[in-house]
Amino acid sequence: MQEEKTPYQLLGEQGIRALCDEFYNIMDTLPEAAGVRAMHARDLGPMKEKLAEYLIGWMGGPPIYASKYGTVCMTTPHEPYHIGPEERDQWLLCMDMALARTGASEEVVAMLKVPLFRIADAVRNREGPSAATTDPNIIAAG
Repeated sequence: MQEEKTPYQLLGEQGIRALCDEFYNIMDTLPEAAGVRAMHARDLGPMKEKLAEYLIGWMGGPPIYASKYGTVCMTTPHEPYHIGPEERDQWLLCMDMALARTGASEEVVAMLKVPLFRIADAVRNREGPSAATTDPNIIAAG
């Protein structure tokens, strides 16, 4: 019987760091992500590092983020920003593209699809006029 691997075991720390680099590179240049990009500082370097540290632990690796910053609560740091369905979907679009561009396997993409939607939706703090769906299977296909 084969033991299931975690996304961390499949991607490795360097793979997750590359994913975060690509994620923010996409966000920085993709016109469709302008809304979510506007919520970030000009220099994305510190956020690349923070997201990588968070995702390393979240995907089953060492709890680097928690060791540095304590309790992992994603809603509190996002409270000052108006995050609705459109911003959530922009974030997910960047992550989907980053997974594709870094060559993540179909197994990893399938493993992360619903959990990434849930985490992106958890930081949403407003409703918007967007006709966006709440079904993660439809969003990822878009």
